[in-house]
Amino acid sequence: MKVLFENTWVIDDGGVRIFVLAGDDEALVIDTGISGLDIPELVRGVTDLPFKLLNTHADMDHIAGNKAFSRMYMHPSEACVYHVLNHGAGEIMPVYDGTLLDLGNRPLKIMHVPGHTPGSITVLDVKNRCLIGGDPIQAGGDIYMFGPYRDMEAYVLGLTHLLEQEASFDCIYPSHAGMPVDKSLIPDLIRGARDVMDGKIAGIKKEMHGRTVMSYDIGIDRFLCDMD
Repeated sequence: MKVLFENTWVIDDGGVRIFVLAGDDEALVIDTGISGLDIPELVRGVTDLPFKLLNTHADMDHIAGNKAFSRMYMHPSEACVYHVLNHGAGEIMPVYDGTLLDLGNRPLKIMHVPGHTPGSITVLDVKNRCLIGGDPIQAGGDIYMFGPYRDMEAYVLGLTHLLEQEASFDCIYPSHAGMPVDKSLIPDLIRGARDVMDGKIAGIKKEMHGRTVMSYDIGIDRFLCDMD
């Protein structure tokens, strides 16, 4: 576990990040990774505070350590992915766009950014003016838009809603690829996604997890989409 900034740590678990944020009263774990790490043991190595779990979404590479928790914060739209596709266990404590969680002198605001999955969220660390966690915003990565429940139009709408709130943050710490990234990446992702939907970018076939998908390179990232 590495220090990201004050009272904030990050774990790189096979290309996906787990974040730990601490306030005055409690801590929050954001996602549990891909390899099934003992998250409680790792957290106790950096703080004595009680801690809770929040999942940015329910893709398998973000929930492998969830079995150590009986409850987790998650957008309720994600239940279809968590329970139906990935057979996740535990009680979902719902959070919505605009939900505030306070760790004790450290308010966190939930931002709903659907499209990658129905209930994908990122976390606004209000005082530190940054977004933490999630897959929709990346630099130099592959954004998965293939398979059940993913939708490019919802992705554009979610990013557009996030852009309307850009005055509240300066940078973003994504779950994958490079970090931090500047918020100026958001309009570039919106333009790229629209270009893909409008057929302005040629895709190439790529094998991914035993299936053939179309990869659309928008310069800053690649969207991996279902075959037409």
